[in-house]
Amino acid sequence: MSLQGKRILLGICGGIAVYRAVELMRLLMKQGAEVRCVMTKSAQEFVTPLTFEALSGEKVHHDLFDLTEEHGMGHIQLVRWADAVVLAPVTSNLLAKISHGIADDLLTTLMLACEKPVLIAPAMNTSMWLADATQTNIKILEGRGYTVVEPVSGELACGEQGAGRLAEPEVIAEALLPLLTAQTLKGQHWVINAGPTVESWDVVRTLSNRATGTLGVMLANAAAIAGANVILVAGVGCPKSMAIINRIDVESAAQMLQACKDAAKAVDVFVGTAAVSDFRFKDTSATKIKRQGIQDMQVEMVANPDIIADIAHMAERPKMVVAFAAESENHLEYAKEKLKVKGVDAIVANDVSNMGNHLASGWWVTASAEAELRSMPKDKFAEVLLQYIDGNPSRV
Repeated sequence: MSLQGKRILLGICGGIAVYRAVELMRLLMKQGAEVRCVMTKSAQEFVTPLTFEALSGEKVHHDLFDLTEEHGMGHIQLVRWADAVVLAPVTSNLLAKISHGIADDLLTTLMLACEKPVLIAPAMNTSMWLADATQTNIKILEGRGYTVVEPVSGELACGEQGAGRLAEPEVIAEALLPLLTAQTLKGQHWVINAGPTVESWDVVRTLSNRATGTLGVMLANAAAIAGANVILVAGVGCPKSMAIINRIDVESAAQMLQACKDAAKAVDVFVGTAAVSDFRFKDTSATKIKRQGIQDMQVEMVANPDIIADIAHMAERPKMVVAFAAESENHLEYAKEKLKVKGVDAIVANDVSNMGNHLASGWWVTASAEAELRSMPKDKFAEVLLQYIDGNPSRV
């Protein structure tokens, strides 16, 4: 998922966090968006329009009366040009104005005329953020459909500690993606597990595998962007996931099983992408096992639980359970066998060579159909899988 080709209007308000808006603008552009900026008068006291113009290559708008055109008001055309509007940083003053329909400068006039998706990222002193008036204004804007990326806690410019710092530009950019994506999964609850599990032998040595969890995280991100409420149960070393995802980090197969069972009760979809260790050590040590004097050693292993089968046979089973099966040969044959044995609704059969690779390929297998998924980058592969899981492969 990216912002490639999207047109973003960035509204910049006064406050010390203005300098972070420069980072945000560059990040949006790096992701392929075309960005135009509107600055309030107070914002220009902190950073000059020239800074944004030099970095964006676009004129920065700040004067309401410079935008009058022959066949219509320029501020109307500017907001209609955009696919979405981002206000960052947002001050308490601007929150009050736009929540009550005050239009006394270019930015507030734009907002009154705006019919596009809007994301706001406030930044202010903790007391101002927690004030009843501010919280009431936030609720008003949320009621109108605005998306709010709340400020985070930390040290503020005034020297105080508390909530009020502008959210990281990466978090703001991530929150923008659902506003520009069809919400085909809105209202659905998904649980996805991803990555390897790690089984301890002693305090130093472990048993694991080559899985990275990349595809599982990408699938979780794609589902969340499409509107699903997503819980990601992540094994050791899984990449960073989007902030809008509820992430549970685990280590062993037993921990992953418990987390998945707790999260997956009666959800819409469970997807088991994790590479779970088939076995664990029967005996473990709380101290390091010494090698000294040992030439040969036999280690006894015991089977780990079959997480996907346990989920498929839960009393409050998810409506759809999708398994992954990494094989080195006879992919379709093994997938069809596992489909029956594990009691799942679908299996994504793939080759073990996909582990650690930036490409993915495989087969989508159900009781009534199978489809080959040709090699493609993992982020695209995740989007294709999303359509199959949602029952709309025609959109692929």
